[in-house]
Amino acid sequence: MFPKNKFNAKSLIIPRRHLKHTRIFHFIFAAFIAMTGIFLGLSIESPAYATSAQNVGLGTAGSYSVVAATAVTNTGASVLSQNLGLTNSASSSLTGFPPGLVQGTIYQGNSANQAEADTTTAYLAAANQSGPTSEPANLGGLTLDAGIYSTPSGAFSLTGTLTLDGQGNPNGVFIFQMASTLTTASASQIVLINSANPCNIFWQLGSSATLGTGSKLQGTVLAYTSITATTGASVNGRLLAENGAVTLDDNLITNPTCLLSTTTSSSSTTSSSTTLGPTSTTSTGSSTSTSVIPIGAPNTGGGGSSKNLNIVYFGFAIAALGGAFLTSMVLLRRSRLSAVSKKVQH
Repeated sequence: MFPKNKFNAKSLIIPRRHLKHTRIFHFIFAAFIAMTGIFLGLSIESPAYATSAQNVGLGTAGSYSVVAATAVTNTGASVLSQNLGLTNSASSSLTGFPPGLVQGTIYQGNSANQAEADTTTAYLAAANQSGPTSEPANLGGLTLDAGIYSTPSGAFSLTGTLTLDGQGNPNGVFIFQMASTLTTASASQIVLINSANPCNIFWQLGSSATLGTGSKLQGTVLAYTSITATTGASVNGRLLAENGAVTLDDNLITNPTCLLSTTTSSSSTTSSSTTLGPTSTTSTGSSTSTSVIPIGAPNTGGGGSSKNLNIVYFGFAIAALGGAFLTSMVLLRRSRLSAVSKKVQH
């Protein structure tokens, strides 16, 4: 009435060796998925996020369109919206004005020493900021948020258009650090969007800058040596050369409207005021000084370091670990059911 091979529940028990091998396999599988997720979470960096940059104070140099140490030479109808400073007192070191027009005041010799000293201070403040994001040598075609940028070659160039995105924050600071040179091609330009502010853009270079014909630069150039602006180049900012010359050729140098902090002191009274717009430095017997501070505050970069983004990736890694564990349990369960099913069929 019943088959010879009676049903035996013990025959459904899966051999321990089989279960042991299955568990080892699933453990290795889960560990592989988890380690892959963790590795990705810790290693992926987002190039869109740069280290935040601190503001670079220009001091009295902020009220100058051009500052140079050895010479300022102009050809054509260049226009400087504010002051010109040259520490070399030799008359032959300053040429081309006119036809060049300085809408502020020309300071030559000792009267330009403070502007030159403040240029050096600003140069060091920009150069000493650490943690720059590495970018291609040619900035053309890029869109960058506020932050600190450098390039492995030590020299930036610009062909075409560079877009700087303030992301709605006019206090965002952009610093471009170069060990050697800055070269912009003819007709190249920098476009500012979403409240990016030319007062807070700084080009710090360890050698010299050359601005191409008809190019349009935004921000302040802080050159260790010299700056050459070729025919028709325009700058919405300043050209500040620490140790060398500035050469102009039918250029327009416009100081952007920045937040100015003016302090007047005398033996009896001290007053301070904050205004918008250009100003110049004058000295009298009562000791009056004017400092120019670009808009910006410490740590006003592009939303922080990419390490913050890695926290998100690490979260994904933890999720991957949990998913791997659940997958392992499901596969182990299926393996047991499959083994039981085979036993029943036999």
